Amino acid sequence: MKVLHISAECYPAAKAGGLADVVGALPKYLSKTGVPAAVIMPKYHTKWMMAQEFIKVYSGVMRLGHHYIPFSIEQEKNNQLGFPLFVTNIPGKFDRPGVYADPDGRSYGDEVERYICFQQAVLKWIMQLPNRPEVLHCHDHHTGLIPFLLKYGYEYNSLKDIPTVFTIHNGQYHGASRWSNYHLIPHFDDNARGLLDWNDTINPLAAGVKSCWKLTTVSPNYMNELSYSANGLEALLASERAKSVGILNGIDTVVWNPKTDPLISNHLNGNIDHYKYENKRKLLERFNINPDFPLITFIGRLVREKGADLIPDLIRRFLQAGGQAAFIVLGSGESWVENQFREMTHAFPGRFDAAIEYNERLAHQLYAGSDFLLMPSRVEPCGLNQLYALRYGTVPIVRGVGGLLDTIPDLSEDGARGVRFNRFNINAAFTALLRAVDLYKHQPTFQMLRNRNMELDFSWEKSAQDYTGIYRELGMS
Repeated sequence: MKVLHISAECYPAAKAGGLADVVGALPKYLSKTGVPAAVIMPKYHTKWMMAQEFIKVYSGVMRLGHHYIPFSIEQEKNNQLGFPLFVTNIPGKFDRPGVYADPDGRSYGDEVERYICFQQAVLKWIMQLPNRPEVLHCHDHHTGLIPFLLKYGYEYNSLKDIPTVFTIHNGQYHGASRWSNYHLIPHFDDNARGLLDWNDTINPLAAGVKSCWKLTTVSPNYMNELSYSANGLEALLASERAKSVGILNGIDTVVWNPKTDPLISNHLNGNIDHYKYENKRKLLERFNINPDFPLITFIGRLVREKGADLIPDLIRRFLQAGGQAAFIVLGSGESWVENQFREMTHAFPGRFDAAIEYNERLAHQLYAGSDFLLMPSRVEPCGLNQLYALRYGTVPIVRGVGGLLDTIPDLSEDGARGVRFNRFNINAAFTALLRAVDLYKHQPTFQMLRNRNMELDFSWEKSAQDYTGIYRELGMS
């Protein structure tokens, strides 16, 4: 284990967003390139986690304020993910069915305590390992205190020479809390207190940025965007640019393979038209849509960040104007958006339908059976959905932001891969839909674009090599 990834999520063990996909794939591809990597994450009571067999490898006690909390580190016995998976079993903190919220979407409310416990458990375990990792790769604010504690925490002084890489997957979430929580953090050099502070709060994301040896983001363009759009951390991220690099995420081409994917009904076997036709027909068993129209699909969280609040009025305007397309939405999130989509299934039969849920199998089937994927994001650090769409022969319709700008050249550009609009408003998105439908009408051009997209390589190999270069730069053997 040369590299240990520390994360709140890892697919398929526990997933709330793209963070899980990255952490579930990158270690596997690092190991293929000769860099043994492992993951440690909290032991949630997700369906996948409860179905596995774990072996306890360490147990200990940590301090949280005036309380002492027992914990154990366990390893998944059968190495099912292609790399060692370790979990922190902390009774009363993570033994719940959801990652950040309960099944009804209500936040658990004790995130500060949970992730301080998680990070302590990880460090206490590492301290007693006879062969410690050569690099600690921390992901998002849930792990932002680790680079800080390695440098300034009294208890972890023996770990201070281990290099840390800190990756920002989403700079909008900082994990900030009041200074009244100061007593919960393990004892550290008080002269370093300012490294925890941002806008008079304890800010784990800021602490990770300030204290890590190397800072990365999940696409080159997102690195640029963070200097002017980071929910208040813009000045800090601009000042740390010298140690920063944007590396585009890849996708797991074993999991996402239209030739072998067990979650889709019909595999690609040479004839792309037949593969797309049969997978669209399969969707008719679940959705009330007219298959004679081009199918435009949205897959993701129904939240402002993803532009979900724009979609109801956008689709209404398009259909009421006589637009020639059908739409499917898969996702869950803000209740008012969910309710809009429920109403629209009745208002536009045959032209709009929705599944208000998280459903991995159905997501795969939609990538395989749709003609277009809509991603009108306000914020999209990298985006993986557009890469899945390309691989499955579904043309992306995206807003030019973050990794979407890096990966989807517009129809008007050399190397076109999809339809892109830049301004976040209904008029720009509406025009993009019209352009997509017009492309679909010209089937030879549409099929040529779709077929060319399916030949693109967005696997993790190149990204894994880029990360390996960073690890070696920091001293990994």
